[in-house]
Amino acid sequence: MIKLVIFDLDGVLVDACEWHRVALNRALKQVCNYEISLEEHYKDYNGIPTKVKLNKLLQNRLIKDSDFVLIEELKQRYTIELINETAKNRQEKIELLNLLKNKKIKIACYTNSIRQTAELMLSKTGILHFFDLILTNQDVEASKPNPQGYNKIIDLFNVNLNETIIVEDSPKGYEAAYLSGAKVFKVNDQEQVNINLFKGFI
Repeated sequence: MIKLVIFDLDGVLVDACEWHRVALNRALKQVCNYEISLEEHYKDYNGIPTKVKLNKLLQNRLIKDSDFVLIEELKQRYTIELINETAKNRQEKIELLNLLKNKKIKIACYTNSIRQTAELMLSKTGILHFFDLILTNQDVEASKPNPQGYNKIIDLFNVNLNETIIVEDSPKGYEAAYLSGAKVFKVNDQEQVNINLFKGFI
């Protein structure tokens, strides 16, 4: 019997990967006249926290240490602007989360995003109120692919691993989810995350 479902955010509940990519490139372009190519983004930068992305750019000497804080601040500002401009309710997510609630299943979200943008995304898509817990990269010492966040949620709800489902869409997310020991639903994008995904399990 399933008692807990943990969702990743970007690419699972919302289509936020593009928001993060565009926002970071706007900030990089403004500060140092550099942009990450689409191919490079999906190869090396997708699904990791902004600070990790900036540290990689710093190590590769693509940005200056003195520009780090400004780029990070601008990226956050542009991300919020994009969320406010483009986020909308997705009825299939509302239906799924409502079903889980009706079956008394606990619902959590664990994301490599920071809390401000994570809660804004969930609010703007009409699903924030469904969640019993939201865990972000600010709540753990080691972000994905480390399983620490998933382990923390499972421990907090005091459920068994065979009573827990994790929904993930990225390689780093898969790794963290599998290392937790819980059951993992791998999806390609948020379009697959609907009631049909859970048929036979709840």
